Amino acid sequence: MKTFIPKVADIERKWYLIDAKGQTLGKLAVIASDILRGKNKADFSPHMDLGDNLIIINASKVKVTGNKSEDKKYYSHSSYPGGLTTTTFKEMIEKKPEYVIQHAVMGMLPKNRLQKEFIKKMKVYAGSEHAHVAQKPVELKIENGKVVK
Repeated sequence: MKTFIPKVADIERKWYLIDAKGQTLGKLAVIASDILRGKNKADFSPHMDLGDNLIIINASKVKVTGNKSEDKKYYSHSSYPGGLTTTTFKEMIEKKPEYVIQHAVMGMLPKNRLQKEFIKKMKVYAGSEHAHVAQKPVELKIENGKVVK
C-alpha cells in the first residue's frame, strides 16, 4: 500500500472565525494551531501546509486562569546590556491584545520553516470587527476547550 501525499493543487483552504470572548488563552491556542496546521483534516501530513485560514476576534476579552494575569510575563530584549523589558499579561492585554494570542499560538506551532507559513494564515483582531467578511468565514463554537458543531 502506498502512502497518500496530497498535491499542492488539491489543497482546499477554508476560512474559520473564532470568537475569543471568555475563552481560556491556552485552550484557544491549541484549537487555533490545529486548524492552522490542518490537523482537523483527514489528509493531514506533518511536512506540508494543509491548514486553513483563521480569524480570531475579541482578542482583548480572552481570559487566563489563576493568578496568571499578574504572574504571566512577556519578555523582550533590546540586545543592549540591561535592555530586558518585562510586561505582565494584564498590561499586554491592554496594550497589544493581538500579540497575546499570536504569541500563544506561535508557541504551539512546530519550530521549523512551516511556522512562518502557518502564522501568516491567522488574523487576530482586538474588537469584534474584522475585514474578512468577503471570505465568508464559518464560525466555530468553542465550549470547554473543544470545538462544538
